[in-house]
Amino acid sequence: MTTPATLTSTDPRMAGGDVSPADFRHAIGHFATGVTVVTSVGIDGEPVGTTANAVSSLSLDPPLILVCFDRSSQTLEAVLSHGAFAVNVLGARQQHLSANFARRGLAAAWDGVRHRRGQTGSPRLEDVIASLEATVEHRLDGGDHEIIVGRVREVETSGDDAAPLVFWRGTYASLGS
Repeated sequence: MTTPATLTSTDPRMAGGDVSPADFRHAIGHFATGVTVVTSVGIDGEPVGTTANAVSSLSLDPPLILVCFDRSSQTLEAVLSHGAFAVNVLGARQQHLSANFARRGLAAAWDGVRHRRGQTGSPRLEDVIASLEATVEHRLDGGDHEIIVGRVREVETSGDDAAPLVFWRGTYASLGS
């Protein structure tokens, strides 16, 4: 068995300098992602949520999911204090929810948003194509973000054939048939 090579900053393969945040954002924008709203409960007991596409399944056994939050996120603060969160997977018809929860500090984000509390107390948005409720398992450093690994406790999927909401190259996209 061979071990992978370790690159160091003095390795000639690492020459060329750092990648700018703008260049990195542009390049990673070419990777299509689904769109979610991650929700939890704030310290005041009120629901909080943020649009997130830095979400990924991590493990089937045990069932783990990871979510990356900006360190200044109010939702991150809520997730850490509540110890649980829900990942609400949006369908193509729910672009308005994505835009609504993408606005930082919007007090009225929940106005007119139908939801119910799930098993962990985290808000589950109505009519999403899937929702996964999780409890916080690990916290990891992720540069200007914090990575939260959650153990999935409950899942629910819609019974319809709704298309997912997809984000690609800085805008919403649809899946071709």
